[in-house]
This record gives sequence, structure tokens and C-alpha cells, in this order.
Amino acid sequence: IKSVIDRYGRAKEEQQFATNPNSAELKFWQREAASLRQQLHNLQENHRQLMGQDLSGLGVKELQTLENQLEMSTRCIRTKKDQLMIDEIHELSQKGSFIHQENMELHKKVNLIRQENADLYKLYETGAASEVNRDSTTPYNFAVIENANDPVRLELNPPHQQNDTEQTTPKLG
Repeated sequence: IKSVIDRYGRAKEEQQFATNPNSAELKFWQREAASLRQQLHNLQENHRQLMGQDLSGLGVKELQTLENQLEMSTRCIRTKKDQLMIDEIHELSQKGSFIHQENMELHKKVNLIRQENADLYKLYETGAASEVNRDSTTPYNFAVIENANDPVRLELNPPHQQNDTEQTTPKLG
């Protein structure tokens, strides 16, 4: 019945539009505004019902339909949330494996540097490094002190004690 009344109203307006275009256009926009107001009212009422308000006028079937809509909406929300969580877990897992790989590479570099330091220290202990330091014009020599559990430390050793007669001040110029 409502669709028949709507068609009658449109046909009547079209006929009036042919005779007076300004009044027909005005009535068209008035009817459009009324229709939009009714839609807004229906949407607000539906929203209140979905929020659990204004349920007093609903029957058992309407309440069951509303409950089904809410369950479907909740299921969709949970599915979306689960997908977002899975994506985030996957992304964090990739980041974790990347960081683990970088960590392994850094451990290899540290072990390589420790091996090089150990080789240098062995060279120093055999005396080759001492001879280089004795021939050097610098009064200080360097020592690498390394413990497997401690980080690598470099120390500056004081010069060997020489006789007072052997010590000379360097000449500048």
C-alpha cells in the first residue's frame, strides 16, 4: 500500500512539475527532506535497540532477530580482531628472527675479534711485540688484557725504568 501511495505522489508531482516547475521542485525537496528525516529516526531507533535501550516495544521474534544480529556482529568483530592479532604475531615473529640473525652475526664478529686479539697477544708474548716496542721512540707500550668472560680492555703501560743517566729529554727542533 505504501509503495502505491508513493507512486501516486510521484505521479501527481510530475504532473504539477509540468504545469509549475518551481513549486514542484520545492515539493520534491520537501518530500526528500521528510524521507531523510524518517530514515534518520529509524537509524537512531535501530542504534538504541542494538545498544540494549528502548526494547520495551519489541516482541519475542523481534528480540530474537536483534539477538541474532548482535551475535553475527560479535562474530565478525572477533574474526577481524583475531586476524589482526595473527598478522601482528607474524610480523613480530619475523622481526624476532631478523634480530636473532643479526645477533648471531654480531657474535661471529665478536668471536673473530677475540681470536685476532688472542693471536696478537700470543705474538706479544713471544717477544716480537716487545722488540717492536723497544725500538719504538715512544716511551710507552700497549698491552691487550683479555679474559674470556670479560670484555676486551686496552691498557697503557708505563715505560720501563731506565737509569737516570740514560734518560734524556727529547730535543725539539
